[in-house]
Amino acid sequence: MVREICTDPAFLAQKAEPATPEDREVAQDLLDTLAHHKDGCVGMAANMIGVNKRIIAFDDQGQYMVMFNPEIIKRSGAYQAEESCLSLAGIRRATRWRSIKVRYQNQQFQERFKTFTGWTAQIIQHEIDHCEGILI
Repeated sequence: MVREICTDPAFLAQKAEPATPEDREVAQDLLDTLAHHKDGCVGMAANMIGVNKRIIAFDDQGQYMVMFNPEIIKRSGAYQAEESCLSLAGIRRATRWRSIKVRYQNQQFQERFKTFTGWTAQIIQHEIDHCEGILI
């Protein structure tokens, strides 16, 4: 189901609760909402659709991917980026990393590790910031 985009800074600034297998429907809503906004959005976190859970969805080189409880465990190559967000007005600067290794759970809640670089890594970092309550 396509959900309304949350723009409440107080809600968005909350640290997300861990996701559980009961949150799979939220992940589907996140994917549906991301697909609906595909012309202006490449990633979303659950709090952007009003659900305070640690779930992100993003475009991984043309395929949508969902991560439950993502955490960056390794990073390298800091740089400055300019980003925008459906939940926030304007463009903001953020420090990002060219390469990140992420520990997460897939849709079967199996632990996985994957390294991402470049644009995809930047998207994931933005969405994990949402999970941490960080407003860029």
